[in-house]
Amino acid sequence: MSDRPLRADARRNHERIVEAATAVFAEAGASASFEEVARRAGVGSATLYRRFPTRAALFEAVYSDQVDQLLAPTSSAAASPLQALSDWLRRFVDFIIGKRAFAEEMAHDTEIVYAARRRIYATVEPLLAAAQADGEVRPDVTADDILRMLSGIGLADYPHEGQLDRIVGVCLDGLRTQR
Repeated sequence: MSDRPLRADARRNHERIVEAATAVFAEAGASASFEEVARRAGVGSATLYRRFPTRAALFEAVYSDQVDQLLAPTSSAAASPLQALSDWLRRFVDFIIGKRAFAEEMAHDTEIVYAARRRIYATVEPLLAAAQADGEVRPDVTADDILRMLSGIGLADYPHEGQLDRIVGVCLDGLRTQR
């Protein structure tokens, strides 16, 4: 694929395909059919294959779009640095939950994954530093500690209603300084 800007119609097709693929992969997992993605996007299979010649290319586009959404600024103003960190980390867990199909399909040692990881760390590190400077979060905790912990939690299965939210709450409570 070229790095030159897409024509308006091609950009709209690209966006519709990525949006449809996001929904189809969420419903059917990594084995979702390209035909279903094309149908939901309202494009022909040839258009889909022209934009995304491989399953990996489509997964990468969906993944990149979801990373962009995770890192987009939110309009909610948190009451404290701890609340801002907690709010973002809950968004991160939701992001990870959507990556179950991707964990099966995408290679983890690609530049797109490394670039996303760098962007994610660059977002959470200042949130963590602010909460630590405010005295609300333990000083010995790193962004890497938190992201690895919540990634594992997000990829697990939860048989009981509310269990995921409860576990995330326990983890976030564990970040707090003891007073």
